[in-house]
Amino acid sequence: MTLTWRHSVLADRHRALGSKLEDWSGMGTAWTYAKDMSEEHVAIRTRAGLMDVSGLKKVHLVGPHAAAILHQATTRDITKIYPGKSAYACMLNEAGHFTEDCIIYRTGPNAWMVVHGSGSGHEELTRAALGRNVAVLFDDDLHDLSLQGPLAVDYLADKVPGIRDLRYFHHMQTTLFGRPVMISRTGYTGERGYEIFCKGEDAPLIWDTIVSEGAALGIIPCCFTVLDMLRVESYLLFYPYDNSQMYPFPDEPPGDSLWELGLDFTVSPGKTGFRGAEQHYKLKGKERFKIFGVLVEGDQPTDAGDALYADGRQVGVVTCGMYSSLTNRSMAIARLDVPYAVQGKPLEVRGKTVNGPAIAHTLPFDDPKKAKRTAVG
Repeated sequence: MTLTWRHSVLADRHRALGSKLEDWSGMGTAWTYAKDMSEEHVAIRTRAGLMDVSGLKKVHLVGPHAAAILHQATTRDITKIYPGKSAYACMLNEAGHFTEDCIIYRTGPNAWMVVHGSGSGHEELTRAALGRNVAVLFDDDLHDLSLQGPLAVDYLADKVPGIRDLRYFHHMQTTLFGRPVMISRTGYTGERGYEIFCKGEDAPLIWDTIVSEGAALGIIPCCFTVLDMLRVESYLLFYPYDNSQMYPFPDEPPGDSLWELGLDFTVSPGKTGFRGAEQHYKLKGKERFKIFGVLVEGDQPTDAGDALYADGRQVGVVTCGMYSSLTNRSMAIARLDVPYAVQGKPLEVRGKTVNGPAIAHTLPFDDPKKAKRTAVG
């Protein structure tokens, strides 16, 4: 295992399931388990799965200037986020290019938590806080257990009063198995699901109890990489694997606009004054590519980096592919030249293991109206 500087208290559980704890964002993470990952994909889509996503970075901002810092550092209108509410947001650099995505949680009048991945979010918030009346606290004790799938709410319903009434992108302070937790109606699967934030010392009890009790419902532990299968179907990007940091343009520094990534919806209507705002608006209509879906003939998943051709030239690249045994479809997220990011456009995959016809396809493949993740009751 790569030398890491962050530690999940569930490491021994992951090793027992066959994980070698590969590094992600400085933490030994269960990229794979011994069982077939497609079983985990089916479990989350049809029942529920439990994942340790504690490698996500949790940053608290506390103090009277916290809201102003978040308003300047992110694309969301912070004034619209009340205690118990959260929002998906992006961070940009001065060139108007994406540097990080995150979820912003308001936990009190002057208290917030930002959860982000392997980008520069923590560093950007720390820099923005210099000289301000705010404390920026990196919280590596807080663990994040993600229970995702259609049966997640049924499992939690008799344990957490009010869980059925918790709306999408809302969170609650409560207890689970007698331990204090914050439960958030969020996730990275496209399913109705919940993230359980708990103290490190409580994570083993919560994990073990859900795994034990949930077995009767078909709830199983799931590895981190199964998220790749789910995110392809649900149009969920993963920095830097879909970005120009991984697939650079010749003679250009890395950096993608929100218009290219399809993340322009994260800018609250009419918002200005955030970092990179002026350049962001200037980049509209200047897209070099579009993030788009690809539907591939056959029963094999494409590989990241597979080339996409049309009209005798390369017009794109696969960033993440998967094959679903539930729908019998081979699907992928891709970076496509703008003229080819059109539903039904014929393409050809030229890859490591897959070579053959495909078509451009709108995203998401699964649940385009987001009915599952926003379900009520």
